[in-house]
Amino acid sequence: MTTGAVAPLRAPVTPERESFWHLVHAEWTKFRTVRGWVIAVLVTIVAITAFVFVSTDVSSGCTAVHGASSAAAAVACPAQPTGPGGDPVQDVFYFAHQPVMGNGTITVQMTSLTGQTPVAPAGSEPDGGQAGPGLQPWSKAGIIIKENTSQGSAYAAMMVTGSNGVRMQWDYVNDTPGLAGRVSASSPRWLRLVRDGGTITGYDSADGAHWTLVGTAALPRLTSTVQAGLFAAGASDNSDLGTLATGVFRHIGLSWPATGWTGTSVGGAGPNSGVPAPGTLRRSAGSITVAGFGDIGPAAGNMYGGNGQSLQRVLAGTFFGLIPLIVVAAMFITAEYRRGLIRVSLTAAPRRGRLLAAKAVVIGAAGFVAGLVGATLALAVGTPLLLRAGPLQWPVSLLTEARMVVGTGVLLAVAAVLALAIGTIVRRSAPAVAIVIVVIFVPWLLAFGPLAGQGGGAGGWELQITPGRRLVRTAGGPPVPSAHRHLLAG
Repeated sequence: MTTGAVAPLRAPVTPERESFWHLVHAEWTKFRTVRGWVIAVLVTIVAITAFVFVSTDVSSGCTAVHGASSAAAAVACPAQPTGPGGDPVQDVFYFAHQPVMGNGTITVQMTSLTGQTPVAPAGSEPDGGQAGPGLQPWSKAGIIIKENTSQGSAYAAMMVTGSNGVRMQWDYVNDTPGLAGRVSASSPRWLRLVRDGGTITGYDSADGAHWTLVGTAALPRLTSTVQAGLFAAGASDNSDLGTLATGVFRHIGLSWPATGWTGTSVGGAGPNSGVPAPGTLRRSAGSITVAGFGDIGPAAGNMYGGNGQSLQRVLAGTFFGLIPLIVVAAMFITAEYRRGLIRVSLTAAPRRGRLLAAKAVVIGAAGFVAGLVGATLALAVGTPLLLRAGPLQWPVSLLTEARMVVGTGVLLAVAAVLALAIGTIVRRSAPAVAIVIVVIFVPWLLAFGPLAGQGGGAGGWELQITPGRRLVRTAGGPPVPSAHRHLLAG
C-alpha cells in the first residue's frame, strides 16, 4: 500500500504574512473593529478637552474695583515681572542707589546682617502680628549694579546671605558662591563689583586687602548709565515676602562721581506685592544701614496677588482621559484570555513576543494620537480662557507648547503600554486596571494631592520610579533646574 502526500493543516505562511508589520496591521484591524474600544479612545480625547472649561474657571486672586481706570487696575493687580531671559521672577527689594555712567567699581565692607520675621500674637492668624528676631537662610544684603529700578531689569550683585555665605547672583537665575560663614563686626566681608562694558565681575575679601574672584556676569544689554548701590531683601522661605533683612555697610567706595543716595522700594510695597512696608535707609557716622523686605530670584509660589495663571491648567483633564484609555489597553489583551481567543492569535503568530510587541505598538500609537489631539484641542480652547482670567504666570513659547502636546501624547502612550503589560501578567481586566491606577495615580496623590499633607512636594522617591513623575511634568509647573533650586528656597 502506497502512502500519498499529506496536505498541511494550514497554508504555508508567506514572508509577507510573517512580517512584523503585517502582524501590527492585523492587531490594528482587531482594535478598530471593536466599537467600544474606539469610543473609549474618543472619550479620552473629549475628557482632556472638555475639562478645560472646569480647570480654567478660576478667579484671579487680585481683582480691581469694577469701573476702575486701567491705571488703577494696574496698581491693584500688578503684572508678573519677567527677567532678561523671559523667566517669571521676583524682583522686590530696597535699593539705595545713584546713577553711574560707563565703567567703574563699587566696593563696601559689610559688618552686620540681621533679620526680623513676623510673629503672630496669641489667638491671631499665623501670618499677622508684629515682627520678632530671626534671619532667613537666604536673606540677603550687599551691592548691586542694575540696569534701572524697573522690575525684571538686568543686574549683577555681590551679597552676604543669612546662612549661605557670600554669593554672586545675576539675572535672577545665576549664582556662584564666595566666602563661607556669617558676617559680623569681628568677621566682616568686603564686596566689590567691577563694570567693564557689558561684563560685571564680582570679588570678595575677608580683610579688604586680598581679593578673590567670585564670578563674572555677561550682561550685554546694559546701557551706558545704570544704577549702582546697596540693597537688602528679606527672602522669606515661602511666597510671603514679609521678612525684613538689615545690612550695615562701611567703607563705601565708588570710582564714579558721587551724586548722593536715593532710596527706592523696587516692586513697591503693599498687599499685592507681598511686602508689608517700604524699606529704610539710615546714615550715621562712617556707615549706612539699609533694611528691606522682598526677594530677588526666580518666581516662587503664587506671587503678585495670585493673578498669574499656569498654562498647565488646561491639561488637567489628562488625569481623567487616562482612565478610559487604561481600561481599553488592559482589555486589548485580557479580552482574548477571557474568551479563549488568545489560542487563535498564537496559532496565527506563534511567537508570543512578536504578538505582544505588535499589540504594544497599536495601543501605544492609539494613546499617543489621542494625547496629541486632546492636548492640541485643550490648548486651543483653554489658552484664551486663561488669558481672560489674568496673565500667564510662566511665559510660554510655541516650542514649549509643542513639548507639552508631545509630552501628553507620550504620557498616554506609556500608560497604555503599561496597562497592556499588566493585563498580560494578570490576565483579568479589573485587577489590571486597578494595578495601573495605583502605580500611576497614587504616587502623585501622595506627593501633591490631598494625601500629601505638610510634607508633600516634588521629587519624592515614589515619583522617581513611577510614571507619576510624567504627570507632574504634564499637569504641574515647569521643573526648576537643580543649580537654581536654592534661589527658589528664598
